[in-house]
This record gives sequence, C-alpha cells and structure tokens, in this order.
Amino acid sequence: DTLSLHDALPICERTLSMSSPMAPAIGPLSAELVQQLLSAALAARQHSYAPYSKYLVGAAVLDELGRIHAGCNIENAAYPQGWCAETNALGHMIMAGGRVARAVMVTGPGPDIITPCGGCRQKLREFAKPQELLVIAADPGGVRQHWSLEQLLPASFGPEHLKNL
Repeated sequence: DTLSLHDALPICERTLSMSSPMAPAIGPLSAELVQQLLSAALAARQHSYAPYSKYLVGAAVLDELGRIHAGCNIENAAYPQGWCAETNALGHMIMAGGRVARAVMVTGPGPDIITPCGGCRQKLREFAKPQELLVIAADPGGVRQHWSLEQLLPASFGPEHLKNL
C-alpha cells in the first residue's frame, strides 16, 4: 500500500500498512504502538525535502491522547531556515490540539543511529517531562536504540523554570 501526503503527515490515528520491520515493545509502549510509530516515521521520511544533504529524516510523536503525528525534514537553501522532522511533527501535534508528547520515533537512513539535534531536544522538552518522554531511534531496518529525553538532555531548562516570574 502507498500513503498519500495527507495520510502520512497530519495525524496517523490508524495502523499504517507499510512494509516495515516488526518493532519490539519498549518501556510502557506495546509492540503494536511502537510499530505504528515506526511505520508513521518511515512513511513521513519518504516525503522529506532534502535536496542539499540527501539525508531523509522522518519523525512520529505520540501525544497524550494516543494519537500519532508525523513530520519530515525540510531543507532550505539558507541552511538555518530548514525544519527538522521532530519540529514538523510537534507542529502537527499542536495543530491537532495535542499538548503533551509521550514518545517520539526518529528515523534516518542508517546504519548510524540518529538522535534529535540539540534544538529539537529542547523543543521536545517544551512538551514533555524529560524523565517520561521516550526517544526512539530507528531506520529502515527497524528500531535501533531508545533513551529518555532526560538521558539526551540532562539538567534541562523547561516551562516550570518560568512559572514564578
């Protein structure tokens, strides 16, 4: 089956029928849910606009309502103006009314393990408790590794730091 751009990007609330490797259960996430995140991220990756680096990235964010929001990287000739896949997925989550990220799947081409860049780690931090957000790295071969956001962004600055101003 093929997915349209509409199917892959805004909200993937259904099981996507793509041929992707079977995913394991990770922490509180069932194998089925990890598979849905993997399928959504791999599908989004196919829509990447990366004419300069040729490095296609897809991401899928699980929100507090159990919905999956996908995004891809979008490069720009003025390099700093590009969008990372995680940022794009968070934008879709916010537009759909989600406010809490529970997990994020990031997919690259492999074989090297991909993690969110520093800027994306901070953007994810805005919508999650670092000790609770599960960050999963994968590629077309399947899930490679996972961490909490706290492991990737220790001693982070977040919204609670601004509550008493």
